[in-house]
Amino acid sequence: MTLSVNTNPGALIALQNLNSTESQLQTAQNQVSTGLAISAPQDNGAVWAIAQNQRATSLSLSSVTQSLQRAQSTIDVATSAGTSVSDLLNQLKAKALAASDQSLDTNSRTALNADFTSILNQISTVVSNATFNGANLIESGGKSLFALANADGSSFLTVAAQDLSLGGANITVTATTSISTATLAAAAIQTVDTSIANVNNALAKLGTSSNALSTQLTFVGTLQDTIDTGVGNLVNANLAKESAQLQALQTKQQLGIQALSIANSGSSALLSLFR
Repeated sequence: MTLSVNTNPGALIALQNLNSTESQLQTAQNQVSTGLAISAPQDNGAVWAIAQNQRATSLSLSSVTQSLQRAQSTIDVATSAGTSVSDLLNQLKAKALAASDQSLDTNSRTALNADFTSILNQISTVVSNATFNGANLIESGGKSLFALANADGSSFLTVAAQDLSLGGANITVTATTSISTATLAAAAIQTVDTSIANVNNALAKLGTSSNALSTQLTFVGTLQDTIDTGVGNLVNANLAKESAQLQALQTKQQLGIQALSIANSGSSALLSLFR
């Protein structure tokens, strides 16, 4: 065996092996601590880029979900108010029918007309308060609602506004409608009947739009879960495998340190030759 104080091949080899082990150990520790096999571009540039693009899509779908939920909440408020309006119209019909009785005395007719006017005011109040997030789908001049339907913002679900205001497109009863006479009451019955049918049709359209939003919400949620699972398949580490690998590398590291120590002690044998 040749001994030299200038070079120590055994120590160099042991050091190389130790450095390799420590590099692998650092990789294993990073995977165990982050749960990711690919956490940065240097781990695998192509796969990291694919995963990052899919993460962007998933994050965008969260915004789509929020938009759909806001639209759904707006419809819920509108349909709740619209149902109240429909109930109030039914009450108007009952008052008008009662007032059409020609045998009523003046006091009774006056009381019925006062109730009729009060119900009309309630309808106006309900319609004006049916606002969510600044949007009112049932007021006069209400604007249609547009909800995001996909991650790139190129598709929307439209919810058409339904005017349920007095004297509007659906409720032909006006704020000044009176049942103070039997003739006026008979005419009001026909007008209220038409309004009831129109309001119920308008509410059915809102219900259909709500169902469409619910269907899209379910699809978006499923799509987002699928994308997240796909990203995980690309970048997640096998923690059971990496845990076992970590223990093996820690043992290998200790052996490498010991091997380096043994290799370095070889040069000290030269001293014994000169004693």
